[in-house]
Amino acid sequence: MSEAAGVRPRVLVLRALGLGDLLTAVPALRALRRRLPDHEIVLAAPERLAAPAAATGLVDRLLPASAPGRAVPRDLPWTGPPPDLAVDLHGNGPPSHLLLQRLRPGRLMAYAHPGTPDIEGPAWRDDEHERERWCRLLSWYGVPTDPADLRIPVPATPSPAPGAVVVHPGADAGARRWPPERFAAVARELAADGHEVVVTAGAGEEAAARRVATGAGLPADAVLGGARDVPFDRLTALVASARCVIVGDTGLAHLATALGTPSVVLFGPVAPRLWGPPPDARHRVLWHPDGTGGTPRPGDAHGLRPDRRLLRISVEEVLGAVRGLPTPVPTS
Repeated sequence: MSEAAGVRPRVLVLRALGLGDLLTAVPALRALRRRLPDHEIVLAAPERLAAPAAATGLVDRLLPASAPGRAVPRDLPWTGPPPDLAVDLHGNGPPSHLLLQRLRPGRLMAYAHPGTPDIEGPAWRDDEHERERWCRLLSWYGVPTDPADLRIPVPATPSPAPGAVVVHPGADAGARRWPPERFAAVARELAADGHEVVVTAGAGEEAAARRVATGAGLPADAVLGGARDVPFDRLTALVASARCVIVGDTGLAHLATALGTPSVVLFGPVAPRLWGPPPDARHRVLWHPDGTGGTPRPGDAHGLRPDRRLLRISVEEVLGAVRGLPTPVPTS
């Protein structure tokens, strides 16, 4: 990985997924930054993640790359010499491996797979948290990592609602969306307790957010976003100063974790040990698996209807979890 005159060596990291996926990769990205401080780190990810990627302080440039669902992009718009190093933080298998190999990187870090026997890497484990998965990959290649090193900076942008309870009813799939009327019941009770309650919505989620706000008796301006995503610096400032965040298994839950904001996270089709916050009094996880709960993915995370395990979570449980959270320490 020699450096030509005036040209920084480049690392290409493939993680062409969503906000939560990006934030669970922060410990791995930070490990790369520490190990390779003179390299340009390029993240291949959807263009809508440009602001979140920049906000981590760990990525120099975003290479626009996306595909439907959680599929692997067909091509990457890479220009110039091959990357000195390519790192597959996207998945495990020939599609992502071959995509990066076509760029002829000086070195490729990836999990081992029978379909790409020329790659020597560690064995993939299905039952492993995302943060730990990618840190283990880098550790195998000799890059020191810490899965708990997941915090991101708080922006200087002022919060639109300091100290508010943030309710986020949206998620990428119906299987992970707790019913709006239950979110509304929680919001109504917390507003009656004297809390300011804000309902956040990503692009296309305005109808559900308005339904929650109306059902809770909140004013129209209690809804942030919906027609489009809330600008990331504003959303981050809101979450960083929040009393707590009430959310399903989606990106905003990971944002609360990355900012150290108290949260109550509702799980259904996927076990929290795969995608939940780290053990911490600031975070409460609610999940009601079938039987012993030994299956890490008992349901379809991309299903159209709320998972039955998610529906077992009651309004009273969520209220109890929120009221039991510690008071957050003000951020500076």
